[in-house]
Amino acid sequence: MATIHVITTNRKAYHNYHIGDSIEAGLALTGTEIKSIRAGQVDLGDAYVRHEGNELLLWNAHIARYDAGSYMSHEPTRTRKLLLHRKEIRDFTGKMAEKGLTMVPTRLYLKDNLAKIEIALAKGKKLHDKRETITRRETDREMSRALKNRRESKT
Repeated sequence: MATIHVITTNRKAYHNYHIGDSIEAGLALTGTEIKSIRAGQVDLGDAYVRHEGNELLLWNAHIARYDAGSYMSHEPTRTRKLLLHRKEIRDFTGKMAEKGLTMVPTRLYLKDNLAKIEIALAKGKKLHDKRETITRRETDREMSRALKNRRESKT
């Protein structure tokens, strides 16, 4: 069984998009990048995925420079290639073009010491959708608090 250690989750994507199908992809990284990822110095807030040629590329993912690295360290926001089979790329981009969706990274994790990224097809939320999500979350919290208080008062 594979051990999974989640490094970061793209909370901004869950706020700005309706998340649909997702797929796991590998990342083509340099040595200092994987060390920074293991240290948890990653931000996927502004990251997105683009289809160019027969490849998927991760843009604007910020992986901080590794402190103990040399002057040859990596560029923090460089474009990184995603490792997927051609058929997976073709299927995923086909769904994206057919439904007018975009691809966003939702989380980055280590799976058996290999860096993996979860990419999801997403549709942008309108402002009223964001407000509706926030109010639904608040009402759910209030209900769970009320139930918790009710249970505690019975004992």
